[in-house]
Amino acid sequence: MKKPLVAVVGRPNVGKSTFFNKICGKRISIVDDTPGVTRDRIYADAEWCGYSFRLVDTGGLDSKSGDVFQSNIKEQADIAIDLADVIVLMVDGRDGVTQNDHEVADYLRKCNKPVVLVVNKLDNFEVENSYEFYNLGLGEPFPISCEQSKGLGEVLDEIVSHFDFRQLDDEPNDTIKVAIVGRPTVGKSSITNRILGEDRVVVSDVAGTTRDAIETDFVANGQKYTLIDTAGLRRKRGVEQESVEGYSVIRSMEAIKRADVVLIVFDASQEISEQDVRIAGYVHEEGKPSVIVMNKWDKIENKDGNTINKYIDKLKIDLSFMDYFIPVFTSALTGKRLFDVIEKINLAYNNSTKRITTGNLNELLASAILSNEPPYRNGKKLKIQYITQTQVAPPTFVLFVNDATLMHFSYLRYLENRFRSAVDFTGTPIKFITRSRDDKE
Repeated sequence: MKKPLVAVVGRPNVGKSTFFNKICGKRISIVDDTPGVTRDRIYADAEWCGYSFRLVDTGGLDSKSGDVFQSNIKEQADIAIDLADVIVLMVDGRDGVTQNDHEVADYLRKCNKPVVLVVNKLDNFEVENSYEFYNLGLGEPFPISCEQSKGLGEVLDEIVSHFDFRQLDDEPNDTIKVAIVGRPTVGKSSITNRILGEDRVVVSDVAGTTRDAIETDFVANGQKYTLIDTAGLRRKRGVEQESVEGYSVIRSMEAIKRADVVLIVFDASQEISEQDVRIAGYVHEEGKPSVIVMNKWDKIENKDGNTINKYIDKLKIDLSFMDYFIPVFTSALTGKRLFDVIEKINLAYNNSTKRITTGNLNELLASAILSNEPPYRNGKKLKIQYITQTQVAPPTFVLFVNDATLMHFSYLRYLENRFRSAVDFTGTPIKFITRSRDDKE
């Protein structure tokens, strides 16, 4: 069964993201005193007294704001409100009732959905200061202090009282998590929206439009996916670590770590940059299966039957450390070949979770040794007794040898190439670990 959805709305800088992070128990939404930091819908799971639900944070609503993104922010909030089972309207107890609060309240009354009115920033918990918010016509205001975690229990009790059922999330996790990463303005959000068939995230030519890792669930051909759109990754020296963008980079890195597959997006109309290679390298080092998405293919002029091959040859040079890569040449603008991406995601995921029996592994190993015997080192020969697979994602193999110090990286590379020629590990790194015969680990 679907979890109830709770949307947190209100004008800018009233503490919505702080509330969101407190309830979810971790810092997911970016919290900053700058209005407009949250621009997209941010989702996370939460639970209270046995009630499991999804919480969604939205951007600040301000009809008089000059922010170029305000229309997009309102559109995202409208979608969240439309999908929500319960709405939390958050206001600022220090400022009192504002005209903006009245506008949002008037809009919510027309939605015919349960609304919980929350008055934040009453740090000394002066409950009487919340009385004037009865004027909004949304029932009893609940005074809280997010910073001091006061009053949150009463708010959660009220929220879950509007649920129709108790839903514990005990279903098996059969969803493939897909993170979309790349430099700013390579088209990550456009790809997300095109795959989902809706304007799920704000799209703009302005670098840094996406600041959080935005998660959205969807189903394709019966398979469940969670698509994670991330902030553009710039070079470290261009990012102030304690800034909003600095936190965005942290979110992007965390998204890569928890993803099952990573889409690494390049701008096909530009030369592959050092930062493109650096991002791909980070994904490779994390052991994540991936797909290289060459976006904006529509901008390439005078294409012929050999154009893609030339680009692939260039990728083989720049990404020589991950020669298992899967390329897709697409355009988020036109949609050309975009749904090939789903097919390649499945390929990379299936290859990363592939298991090979110990018998087949040792047959492969024996064949490799017969073609190229292990090297000598310091007059002593490396002897490989047997091999076994210990885990997947990425596929990891342990080689048991007489002396692990005799193994040279070049021979491990040789073994990897032999294994890849025999087994399809396209799209995923594979890992070899050498253990000495007497190693007790």
